[in-house]
Amino acid sequence: MKKLIILILLVCIHGYSYAQVAKITGKVVDSKSKSPLSYVTISCRDANNKIIDGTVTNEKGEFILKKKPKKKVFLNFQFIGYTTQTKEIELNSTNLNIGVIYLQEHLTNIDEIEIQAKTTTITQKIDRKIVNVGNDLTTAGTNAFEMLQNVPSVDINYLNNEITFRGSAGVLILIDGKPSNLSSSQLLKSIPSSTIKSVELISNPSAKYNPEGMSGIINIILKKNAIIGFNGSVTTGIEHSKNTRLNTNLNLNYKTGSFNFYTNYNKDWGDLETDYHLNRNDKNITQFLDHLDKYSDHNFKIGADINLNKKNTLSLYTSQYFSYSDFYTNGFIHENNALKLHTPNLSVYSYSESAYNIDYKLNLDDKGHSFEIELNYSINKNPENSTNKEILNPNSKLYNYNNNITDNRNTWLINLDYTKPLAKGKLELGVEARIHSTFNQILTDQEIAIATTVNTPKGNTRFSYDRNIYSGYLNYNKDFKKFSFQTGLRFEQFNVDGLFKNTQQTTLDNYSDDTFNIYPSAYLSYSPSEKNQFQASYSNRVNRPSIEQVTPIQEFTSPYIISFGNQKLTPQYTNSFEVNYTRSLTNGYLTFGLFYRKTSDKIGKNITLNQVDKNIQYISYQNYNNSDSYGLEGYASLKPTKWWTFSSSFSLYIQDKFGLLNNKQTSVKNTVFRANISNNFKISKKLKLQISGLYKSKSEGIQFTVSPFYTINAALKLSILKNKAAIKLRASDIFNTLNYTFSSTNPYSQNGHYILERNTLYLEFLYKFGTNKSKKRNRKERDKNETSGGLF
Repeated sequence: MKKLIILILLVCIHGYSYAQVAKITGKVVDSKSKSPLSYVTISCRDANNKIIDGTVTNEKGEFILKKKPKKKVFLNFQFIGYTTQTKEIELNSTNLNIGVIYLQEHLTNIDEIEIQAKTTTITQKIDRKIVNVGNDLTTAGTNAFEMLQNVPSVDINYLNNEITFRGSAGVLILIDGKPSNLSSSQLLKSIPSSTIKSVELISNPSAKYNPEGMSGIINIILKKNAIIGFNGSVTTGIEHSKNTRLNTNLNLNYKTGSFNFYTNYNKDWGDLETDYHLNRNDKNITQFLDHLDKYSDHNFKIGADINLNKKNTLSLYTSQYFSYSDFYTNGFIHENNALKLHTPNLSVYSYSESAYNIDYKLNLDDKGHSFEIELNYSINKNPENSTNKEILNPNSKLYNYNNNITDNRNTWLINLDYTKPLAKGKLELGVEARIHSTFNQILTDQEIAIATTVNTPKGNTRFSYDRNIYSGYLNYNKDFKKFSFQTGLRFEQFNVDGLFKNTQQTTLDNYSDDTFNIYPSAYLSYSPSEKNQFQASYSNRVNRPSIEQVTPIQEFTSPYIISFGNQKLTPQYTNSFEVNYTRSLTNGYLTFGLFYRKTSDKIGKNITLNQVDKNIQYISYQNYNNSDSYGLEGYASLKPTKWWTFSSSFSLYIQDKFGLLNNKQTSVKNTVFRANISNNFKISKKLKLQISGLYKSKSEGIQFTVSPFYTINAALKLSILKNKAAIKLRASDIFNTLNYTFSSTNPYSQNGHYILERNTLYLEFLYKFGTNKSKKRNRKERDKNETSGGLF
């Protein structure tokens, strides 16, 4: 009896051991550098090659398989650029640690691999959406500003160069995690879309990011070379519509095991025309403005990444941007069908920005324990010289005046970041200093009004605006079972001084502010299965007035529209909430999201009329009431067949807008629907076709209502010379429908439209040269430039 009981117990214990979930653990590293490989795909198969379980390695190269496997299994370790390895495992216990798996790199001919995704895809991370822009053919020959029109939830306005995210302005634009002194539109227009790897949409940025940007952050990630030896590419293209424009791009790279040197140069030049037409219905006044921009843009960057040893890395680069433009404006104002005013004007612009960056990183171990320091300095100069004429009829009186405008900006940025991995988590600490200095000056012989409605003989003025921001952050994240969470705090001391003088150094106005704020953020992610993920987040943001919103120096959009800033503007603060859901499908995936933003001290426009001439409008800014903004968005990517990939996105958002029209406070509840559709067809191995479309519903502002519009684009790509070269042909706005039509009833009845050169045909030739050997980096290395700390 005793032996029988013992036998039964042994059988039960044996059965219980196999009833438990057996854990297989281990670590995957590079065979040469011994550094951990993250995102290695691991599949667990039985003797019949049936998949039992699967996973990927974490940032430390570690993995855990938790499913109940058979007694004998085979583990496959797969990673791009490395030889696949298979390991046979005998399970003699509940848990088994198989130790370290060493993967060997292999060199692959670049013609045989696709470095970039074929189509745009979206990845939902705990604190951001990553849009991998892929080889979208309809963006060939465009710049980053135009490319953003294809990114879900992002809108661009060709009229005022404004970028909105989920219907709201105040978005912060970063390039590889770094800001620029250039305006957002200037910065994005200087970057060819072909150099962009991905776009990060960070609606609720974590504590390690600068809290500026009411609607969030758009971070443009540029491509980095992964090819051993000397390699490069050259691209040239021509675009034609009413006028002709050309572009050329050269990329050179030399990479060894511990050293990477790179340089690239891009040039765009040509003529771009815009026609503006405005009708005043109450007085039968018609205004025509023809703009012709003869421009030449140059963008140059040179840099190096140096692995001093396994623990120390040094990176440095400089980028130089120059833009020259002769901007012709030919204006006609008719009243009762008779010419009242003719304004043939010429403005000469010369923009430049020089940036210098050095970054040092110390890896304290191979598990992600690190210290990093970065120093960045940039200087921006935007001089403008304009010669203006006003020809008055019927007496043909000629009135000439000249404007000489100076706009100089300097920025110092210093970051120190510390990262410490903890048990299934990570702690991040950092400090940052941002020192901004801006100087504006206008020298003119025009009779203008200095932020008033009283004319003065001359408007020669100077405006200096200095902003210093000192901050520190604390961020902690942790994974447990099917949950992940992240929380953080950012502390900021903000100092600003503004001084407005005339050229005789007489102070006309001044402003200063000194505030301290704490900005919290929190994230929670839940993955009940490999196919489903839920995510929720919160952040507190600030949108400080831009230099354009505070400078008292006047800008003449037309003889009847005069703009100037308001130094007394205060920052607007936003509490932002959102939830997202992602579902993986057999042939694609779906993602949906809801968001809500509450903004206090909302900044809006203040539009008043000249007391002497009611035809003249003054546009400025001021703070208003609290504002709500909410909406939903979705994205789907499907592959119905091997030759057809379909993707679509939509967004519906509702927001409160406030403003002052002729001393009367006005509010608008703006509801906007937006949808993008893209179809990619693989006609043959060498030939691909893409057709895409965009629709945007009516949009209401404080003064104008913009009519709905849509646009259709198509493009072809033919690979030649054994895939070393390609020819692309793109037709944009095929039906010539991307024109802005608007109307208004306040302060008087008016309507009009902008006609843009968007109906274009573009032809491009691309050629790649070099050693054609690709050494794939691990995910950690590839993502290094996706911002690693308090780098804004």
